Amino acid sequence: MRLYQWNALDERGRSNALARPEQRSDARLQEAVAATVAAVRERGWDGLCSAAQRIDGAEPRLVEVAPVAAEARRTLAPEQLAAIELAARNIEAFHQASRPQDVAVETAPGLLVRKVWRPIDRIGLYVPGGATPLFSTLLMLAIPARAAGVREIVTVTPPRGDGSLSPVIALAAELCGIESIWTVGGAQAVAALAFGAGPISRVDKICGPGNAWVAEAKRLVSSMAGGPAIDMPAGASEIMVIAVDHAVPARVAADLLSQAEHDSAAQVLLVTPSKRLAERATAEVEARVKTLPRADIARASLEQSRVILTEDLGQAIEVANLYAPEHLSLAVADADALIPQVRNAGAVFAGAAAAETFGDYLAGSSHVLPTDGAARAWSGVGVHTFLKAMSVQSVTAEAARQIARPAALLARMEALEAHALAADARLECA
Repeated sequence: MRLYQWNALDERGRSNALARPEQRSDARLQEAVAATVAAVRERGWDGLCSAAQRIDGAEPRLVEVAPVAAEARRTLAPEQLAAIELAARNIEAFHQASRPQDVAVETAPGLLVRKVWRPIDRIGLYVPGGATPLFSTLLMLAIPARAAGVREIVTVTPPRGDGSLSPVIALAAELCGIESIWTVGGAQAVAALAFGAGPISRVDKICGPGNAWVAEAKRLVSSMAGGPAIDMPAGASEIMVIAVDHAVPARVAADLLSQAEHDSAAQVLLVTPSKRLAERATAEVEARVKTLPRADIARASLEQSRVILTEDLGQAIEVANLYAPEHLSLAVADADALIPQVRNAGAVFAGAAAAETFGDYLAGSSHVLPTDGAARAWSGVGVHTFLKAMSVQSVTAEAARQIARPAALLARMEALEAHALAADARLECA
């Protein structure tokens, strides 16, 4: 883990210290994604099948989840089933309680303005799969969508090596009320959701994280004419841990490694005013990474890791706001006192007991969060992700007569005579 002394860095040095891994913006990757998206958009189902055969090793299949979920129920231990069901209950409880309320304000006598919320009609969910099927991501996406009232959910996930659907993903789908899943992944799946391909109809919005290919595909399709909205830029994982001298080094190291094992492009950062803690935590990381089943991936991620020494905790929070991490862990005694200072983070884990892993699985909020600094302007997935708001105005005849003249005056100040005449017409309301 490379060490930086924050106060010794100039502006360029600080920018380099907080730079994301270069492979997240690789030009060759962008070209390959653009070619795949174009093939699916132009050739539809044939283009999708061709790309899926080449990349996934199998053609897309629509799989009914019930029989596959039954296999999971037969093979999983009772405590495993109970853990998944606990996660589902917690996620549902949080997101049901998070539904925004309609608002009605009488801005003038007889003039009622409302904001009313409606679910998006058709949502596409991307669930990372393949070698590591992330069933938890399906829970984190589909349950908030159901809480929002979305009627139609199209789910895609990469197939396993033999072309099949993971039984645990099928079980998660069943718990979410999803009856079938398409086994197709990567940029080709995103393109199919965006523009339609054969029996896969286009969706209004695509949600879900993925690798650099998926993140680039989502960015690209959302920028194209007729393309869908997306939840957020959600690429390779990242965590920043802010810790002080009394933090437990082994616990800090465990939190850093929990994200490093995700992906070689994942990034982990430790920010601390304590050089002693930095040294001890770094030593723990180096010792523990050797024992991980995904040690090679974690080591590759650690090549992009950072340790940043700050003057104090206040400066550490400033660094966090500049970086805008997907996950921000506050391994300090009075974490709640720091929360008002945190402006930019996808999710905050307040205090040494608040493991990022809890948020990944069963705390209740979604673990689908903005990466690459997008937390400066984007929120993580929630029930609001699957809703849109409409304004509604209701006007009595008397109110129309009262506001018509000032409305027409404002319109004529902008040289929009037809607007003014439309307001004038309300002066004749009975």
